[in-house]
Amino acid sequence: MKNYIRKRLLSIIPILIGISFLSFVVINLSPSDPAEVALRANEIVPTEEAVHQMRSKLGLDRPFLERYKIWLGNSLRGDFGKSYINSKPVSYEIKQALPYTLYLSAVSLLITISSSILIGVLCAVYEDSIGDKIVRGFVFLFTAMPGFWIGLLLIWTFSVKLDIFPTSGAQTAGSVVLPAVTLSLGYISTYVRLIRNKMIQNKHENYILYARARGLKESTITRHLFKNSLLSSVTALGMSIPKLIAGTFVVENIFAWPGIGRLCVNAIFNRDYPVIQAYILIMAVMFVICNLLVDIISTVIDPRMRGEK
Repeated sequence: MKNYIRKRLLSIIPILIGISFLSFVVINLSPSDPAEVALRANEIVPTEEAVHQMRSKLGLDRPFLERYKIWLGNSLRGDFGKSYINSKPVSYEIKQALPYTLYLSAVSLLITISSSILIGVLCAVYEDSIGDKIVRGFVFLFTAMPGFWIGLLLIWTFSVKLDIFPTSGAQTAGSVVLPAVTLSLGYISTYVRLIRNKMIQNKHENYILYARARGLKESTITRHLFKNSLLSSVTALGMSIPKLIAGTFVVENIFAWPGIGRLCVNAIFNRDYPVIQAYILIMAVMFVICNLLVDIISTVIDPRMRGEK
């Protein structure tokens, strides 16, 4: 197991370097001159002399590879430069916004896991019952509905009509409910299908038939059935966590949630390149690390996978 973990850790180093290079290249391919953008953001007329001075100040007059090397070294120390809009360090902006996104994602993940397990197990136990068919109908419905539309419906129902939850912001404890539910509904639909289908498939395995032949309680059989059906869900869940965090930008903008997704969208509108660069790099690194953790957890659950990888 130690050799497997060491091998996987070494394999992600070139991937992380490639990600950092691509995130740097993508921003540099923009047709807008960052020096001119920085001048306009600070309400300075972008004359030729002012642009030249700003390019020198931002280090844009240096060769491409030298700029990448400097940016990568600074990023490894947590220094992503300064925002063009307010001249604040990008790391400070991210530190202010990231806790809100992590909080929203954690609540959404809790709702997703608890709801998916409960509904998925019940649907598998009562396969093809009326309740199972109704739940599957709702699952397909929520899968087809885009997140922004679900969010608007929830605002109209629970904020405008019933006045139970606030429409936007993060002032009260109840502010997280609607954005968290909006974010989790699509994932609940996915995991309900995964858990239900895997449990139904495992129902016909020999060990289940043998357990019933031995006269074990149905609750004990269901527990073993659920445990052996978890691997595919754990793998999918591990990849969904960074996707959940990175995908909050739509929900955060609908509910005016002060998270990193909303910060990135504002940066895109304002062409605040250092913030966009940092967001791309952080989200990509998060995907790679979560993928590594999922692989390790999967091999712990099922040691047979070590030989396959």
